[in-house]
Amino acid sequence: MTIKDSGNMHFESIAIRGGYRRTQENEHSEALFLTSSYIFENCDTAAKYFNNELQGNVYSRYSNPTVRTFEERLAALEGADRAVATSSGMAATLSVVMGLLSAGDHIICSREVFGSTITLMDNTISKFGVEVSYVALTDINDWKKAIKPHTKMLFCESPSNPLNEVADFEALAALARQANCLLVVDNCFCTPALQRPLEWGADIVVHSATKYIDGQGRCLGGAVVGSDELMAPVIGFLRSAGPTMSAFNAWIFLKGLETLSLRMRAHSSSALQLALWLERKDQVVKVNYSGLKQHSGHALACKQQDDFGGVLSFQVKGCRDAAWRFIDATQMLSLTANLGDSKTTIVHPASTTHSRLSNDQRNAAGITENLIRVAVGLENIEDIQRDLEFGFGVI
Repeated sequence: MTIKDSGNMHFESIAIRGGYRRTQENEHSEALFLTSSYIFENCDTAAKYFNNELQGNVYSRYSNPTVRTFEERLAALEGADRAVATSSGMAATLSVVMGLLSAGDHIICSREVFGSTITLMDNTISKFGVEVSYVALTDINDWKKAIKPHTKMLFCESPSNPLNEVADFEALAALARQANCLLVVDNCFCTPALQRPLEWGADIVVHSATKYIDGQGRCLGGAVVGSDELMAPVIGFLRSAGPTMSAFNAWIFLKGLETLSLRMRAHSSSALQLALWLERKDQVVKVNYSGLKQHSGHALACKQQDDFGGVLSFQVKGCRDAAWRFIDATQMLSLTANLGDSKTTIVHPASTTHSRLSNDQRNAAGITENLIRVAVGLENIEDIQRDLEFGFGVI
């Protein structure tokens, strides 16, 4: 079933059946093609494949049936022409920049993106002659002031990690059109189950499939999603540079997509319950979750998202020592920087995910020393709360 075939199906059905072409073996589950290369009938046929006169499988660095199924299914879920699968979420970000920009171009990036995204921009992308400027995610005037004649891309993550700030996609898309540049959105926190930025004017979506698309913390992967025209140079970069998704990981992600909608609703429900519970704690200074009515991005989240996602953060009274004691006291929650898992994870962003940023960069992004991030899993919410009580007991 191709992207076009799935046009009349609901999201949940596309997530289970989209993009798959059954083989001659008539298997029910998607086939896993663990092969590095493919056989050609003769030399003339081989030459035509390599010259792009014929389309088909040539080499699994850039063409694999299992990976293609994942790409087509994800593209259908995002409402796009094409998805390009990559080896990780960071590889997706790298591929979209390297594929679409050139030396002398300018990117405007929100300060509130994942810490490794800032490191990639500053330490790698800038070495190739691409200028990077940072602005506040929610201040459209800040974005407007940063526009230059050579600006080619606006890049943001929304909701942001870990403060749950929400970008106004329509406003950013209008600015991008006015400036003749591209709007790229990292949709890691919501996935297409809760948010489809292309519907709000974005040109490209990037994913870390490692997170909610997998859903169980098993594999690394990423994806770039957009129009055929915009994906062509991204595919060109992937074909030559090779930040490729493995067939096995693609197969795992296909299984993850089948339950994505159910899981995202469950993550969101528990996260909202936890956010409301945390607000009532005397030791908590602030809770950052867009599902809370007083959150600055709540109205936009209600407009752009189908739910609020599974990640929240909160500040405890005190500084780093208090946050560390709180985290170390928990017994069930997993102390790991990953998120999107069925297991609830907890982490101190300032000393982990955002530790490679300068103090000024962390302060600008709102990453304080007393900030704790929780990615709410699928355990019973009462067990999650009971485990967090151990943290409250030591601060």
